[in-house]
Amino acid sequence: MKIIGSAIRAGNIIEVDGRIFQVIKHNIVQPGKGGAFNQIDMRDIKTGTKTNMKFRSDETAELLRVDEKELQYLFHEGDQYTFMDQESYEQVTVNRDMIGDPADFLVDNMMVTMNFIEGNPVAVKLPQTTVRTIVEADAVVKGQTASSSYKPAVLDNGVRVMVPPFIGAGTKIVVNIDERAYVERAKD
Repeated sequence: MKIIGSAIRAGNIIEVDGRIFQVIKHNIVQPGKGGAFNQIDMRDIKTGTKTNMKFRSDETAELLRVDEKELQYLFHEGDQYTFMDQESYEQVTVNRDMIGDPADFLVDNMMVTMNFIEGNPVAVKLPQTTVRTIVEADAVVKGQTASSSYKPAVLDNGVRVMVPPFIGAGTKIVVNIDERAYVERAKD
């Protein structure tokens, strides 16, 4: 199915010049002169290389039909991550490059959405947020207000995030996986 350049969004799987890409992010740019265009950051499904392209609204790309399945994360060995289909108990192993940086947030038994084209896995999407525990947080600087100041903290998976000054070590927080950002304190 053809899709116009201005309608391409993050998560789409498109075919351009015979190559299949997963759109990582998009940004509609409206320059002072000339027409608007969609700046697309994408990853080649086969090679894993990242590239970017500009699509004007009159240009088209082939939007591929993608099958989605909910799979459960089991374990990883090196850069190979294994997931299981809950219905057929079939296991699927993918390379970390297919998951990207969100792989840092995978925990045992986490449910993810995996995209398939013709039975081959092409993308893995984690939930939007997850709950993690702060293991290390800088001390609050005296006189710092909570209005706009954040301090660095380290999560139990080693990822660094910026948190409000009232958050300390041992606190459970909700983290946006894609942005690696603090959302709120977790409710117990």
